[in-house]
Amino acid sequence: MKRRAFVAWATATVTVGSRPLLAAEGGWSQRARLPVARSEVAVATNGRNLYVIGGFAADNDQRIVLAYDATADRWRTSASLPAGRNHAAAAAYRGKLYLFGGFSQGGGATAETFSYDPRSDRWSAIAPLPSARGAAGAAVLMGRIHVVGGNAGGSIALHHAYDPETNLWTTLAALPVPRDHVAIVVADDTLYAIGGRVDTFSHNVDRTDAYDAATNRWTTRAPMPTARSGVAGALYRDRIVVCGGESPRHAFDTVEAYDFKANSWKTFPSLPAPRHGTGAGVIDDVLYVPAGGPRPGGSQSDTLFAYV
Repeated sequence: MKRRAFVAWATATVTVGSRPLLAAEGGWSQRARLPVARSEVAVATNGRNLYVIGGFAADNDQRIVLAYDATADRWRTSASLPAGRNHAAAAAYRGKLYLFGGFSQGGGATAETFSYDPRSDRWSAIAPLPSARGAAGAAVLMGRIHVVGGNAGGSIALHHAYDPETNLWTTLAALPVPRDHVAIVVADDTLYAIGGRVDTFSHNVDRTDAYDAATNRWTTRAPMPTARSGVAGALYRDRIVVCGGESPRHAFDTVEAYDFKANSWKTFPSLPAPRHGTGAGVIDDVLYVPAGGPRPGGSQSDTLFAYV
């Protein structure tokens, strides 16, 4: 199923509104290190907090939940997951976190789904996924949390939407190509599925697929320049930024930005070090990439990279 505090610079040109912006105007630095090195984590932002949930660690502790306070540049430990998970998908909605599926310590895919309320610091079981899977992606679109792709003994194309108000699932149009370890990001009321792999990272893809909720249809957009899986993706300054990833040969420090209005890609400053099996989140115009594996397969790190 598997599978320093310095700044990186680049000279690619991107656009914010009508103003050209050199990517070299920004760069990466390192913030407070995680208390526990991890990879294959679920990542979500909630208010001014970045959550790193479950994953692989040297001690196989997959229940741990870490919360980063962006104001204080400090980590704290939140309530542990009800069960150990790696390769789960996470999203935040109206002040709560939601965790979907993943693989258990024994390696099997699960359909279990949990919600977390930061006010009570408690996890609760909610309606499970319609079918078990790990290595899926999740994002909020028009009041529902979409869980897309994943792996359950092989890559799948399934696409379901969870309604937090009714605790019910809806089956929607499947991905054009089954895949897992894919970036799922919402921008401009459109859901994007970017990169990923078909069954193994020997079959990484460069696809960019866009889902229109009004028509329940996917369309193919400009491909990502570098085929990668195990990537982290987030909406940052009117573009979708896709960070890191892995292949059989190495993990990537590659960062590429998709302009969804122009349907074009640009190179972004590289990560300070290669990472896969992580996620990305944005707080106050800062893009964060926590933890992740520096090498293909089961490696871990305790870094928190920040792009400004």
